[in-house]
Amino acid sequence: MQILRGLMIVAGVFALTACDFDKFDEVDALNEAQAVGNPFTQKLTVEYKNFVNSEIDGMSDHADGIHFARKGLAAARGDIVMPEPLSDWNIPPANMDELATGRGRMITMFDLGAREMYPDVSAIAQSRFDCWIEQQEENFQPDDINKCKREFLSALEQLEGVMPATPPSAPVAAPPTQDFNVNPNAPMDVENAMYLVFFDFDQSDLGAGAQSVLDAVAAEISKRSLSMVRIVGHADRSGAESYNDKLAMRRANAVREALISRGVPANIINAESRGENEPLVETPDGVREPANRRAQISFQ
Repeated sequence: MQILRGLMIVAGVFALTACDFDKFDEVDALNEAQAVGNPFTQKLTVEYKNFVNSEIDGMSDHADGIHFARKGLAAARGDIVMPEPLSDWNIPPANMDELATGRGRMITMFDLGAREMYPDVSAIAQSRFDCWIEQQEENFQPDDINKCKREFLSALEQLEGVMPATPPSAPVAAPPTQDFNVNPNAPMDVENAMYLVFFDFDQSDLGAGAQSVLDAVAAEISKRSLSMVRIVGHADRSGAESYNDKLAMRRANAVREALISRGVPANIINAESRGENEPLVETPDGVREPANRRAQISFQ
């Protein structure tokens, strides 16, 4: 386990110190918490509560149990807590690609409004992803790893099967009754295709997870007759706006060059920058946010 865990919270700041709690008070507080907020945060509170009690009672993993109890308390307060960033965990290199790809797909669904439209399935997806990454770091209980991974992928595929191609114009008060028994392997419409490539802080290099995503993008492009492949680079708000504009452009160009090297015609690729504008996760100025350090790929 790495020493520090970063809680990424969209609304507000949730600070816990040794003065606030004694030992496992966070766990007791979560078990007693009455969740407020929207249906997503309320369901996520329940999911984290179950996960934390399993970690503490079943596995005696107090450190991770307390970490996720803090996330559960933030959710209970109504804050939107993000899925775990890979950079906070010591993940075996062989497992980085699938975790990074899975997180990127989930963030895409959340950005399209899945948390508002399908809060229960979204909360299950996030809690099982966090379970998967925690178990994968420990890497000695294959049954537990596979259970968390399988349940995450099942929830994610349900979301991908029912979400619209563009974000809703207004929040949806309650999810409609919906049959999630869809075929996630059905061909995707061109306008629905969107891929995310994530970057390390202040970097435009493509890591192993990004390379895996770009392999999938190039394979998809090869099956289609496209007029344009659009790449939009983004940065978080931790640097100057002018610097972030250039950094986001470098990220877009890095993706462009990688796709060209995979056989995608250069004349159909359009690369542009949004800098620190249009974030996936709204943050105050100066805040580092892994979900916002990305390049977004779409087709026309």
